[in-house]
Amino acid sequence: MHPGAHPGMPVHPGAHPGMPVHPGTHPGMPAHPGMPGPMQPRVYEQARFAPTVTQEMRVRAAVQTPQRMVSDTPWTGAVRQSQPAEEPGSTGNIVRLVIAILAVCGLTLGLLLLALLGGLSFGVRLFALIGLSAIPLAGIILYVLWLDRWKPQPRILLALCLLWGGVASVILTLFVSLIGEVALYFAGVGVVPDVFGAVVQAPIVEETTKTVLLVVIVLAARRYFEGPLDGLVYGALIGAGFAFTENVLYLGSAWNESTAGLWTTFVLRCLCSPLLHTVFSTCAGVTIGFAARKWPWWAAILMWLPGLFVGICLHAIWNGTMTGLSQIGPIASIIGLIILSFILTSCWVVLGLLLRRSERLHTLNMLGDYANTGWLSHAEVDMLGTWKGRKFGRRWAASFPGGKEAMRTMIQTSARLSTTRMRLLAGIGGEKERAIESYQLKEFSAARDRLLTASGSAVRQTP
Repeated sequence: MHPGAHPGMPVHPGAHPGMPVHPGTHPGMPAHPGMPGPMQPRVYEQARFAPTVTQEMRVRAAVQTPQRMVSDTPWTGAVRQSQPAEEPGSTGNIVRLVIAILAVCGLTLGLLLLALLGGLSFGVRLFALIGLSAIPLAGIILYVLWLDRWKPQPRILLALCLLWGGVASVILTLFVSLIGEVALYFAGVGVVPDVFGAVVQAPIVEETTKTVLLVVIVLAARRYFEGPLDGLVYGALIGAGFAFTENVLYLGSAWNESTAGLWTTFVLRCLCSPLLHTVFSTCAGVTIGFAARKWPWWAAILMWLPGLFVGICLHAIWNGTMTGLSQIGPIASIIGLIILSFILTSCWVVLGLLLRRSERLHTLNMLGDYANTGWLSHAEVDMLGTWKGRKFGRRWAASFPGGKEAMRTMIQTSARLSTTRMRLLAGIGGEKERAIESYQLKEFSAARDRLLTASGSAVRQTP
């Protein structure tokens, strides 16, 4: 078997990278009667949370025929041979993460102690409050970025979501709430009861002002809002930013009363229930993401409404439950907070893991179309469509000059190709999307050529 050939895949005798296609042959079909074709078409598993792709859709959005078909890719075989044995159950990354979290906590506690001993000066006190509120924020950001690693979204969009949640949505919430209260007062309703404000007004206003940015992103940058995992990432960062600012305000208010009140608020809000706003905002992001992957733009906007409704309901249930339990007693309130927060947090974390796995399988499925057409080999799809394949590919490519950059380009381009392929299958983008696909395919092929050239030069220079 040729190096890098996929097990069970027939390889044409004498086939090599760059073999020209016989004029008039169809990708995946034999070049001459009675002779084996350059590759065996293969069916890839469809992801559970991705739209179903039918054969009719694939025929309608047929992949353009490459000028040369790839049936054997030496670099994949070289990567497999270079894979080192790994220590089972390695915990190096976990240890580093724990150390980083402990360092942040230690710095925050030091600032807090400094504030207490230094007469509670405003600047140091505010810095300590920000540090305490940043502890749950840092954990959420780390998890979200880990979810987003497979196909990273633009950092500017991630930062925009965080800033929108922490600044803009808070200002909008205060402004809209003030306008609503003034309107109700002049309408003769009078002062809004606290229970109504907590259970009805706050959930509606806060979830709307937070998640309206998701609608803007899906309209202005739909290429970067291509599925439910993207929606979870964007929505989670918006909610995390909002919770950060809210925690600063609540912690400051509690500190004004007593130091014990500060620690109690910190434990209950930042440690026992840090993901509430993140969960609420995620609902709208996920529903928009499902629509953005396959449906027209107006459908993506409409799908904001069911996610918004679910987020509002969860928010109202939370506020209503906490308000009711507080009437029973502090112990009941704390127990209810921990139980309800644990349920919401567990559901959110599990949903993220499921969507992350689904995104990888979806990429594998989309790249399979290019492998069945001849642009990629099945071995390349297997390598670029798995975490281990990418990891060992980077490690192998880094062993010779220029290889690391070429491998990074191949990984990034393959991820973008999966998005482009899904948009073509869904009939989104038209001829412009075809041009983007053509450019990305050429970019991938050029990176592969650079990788093979660099690896070949390194082998020849080895004594």
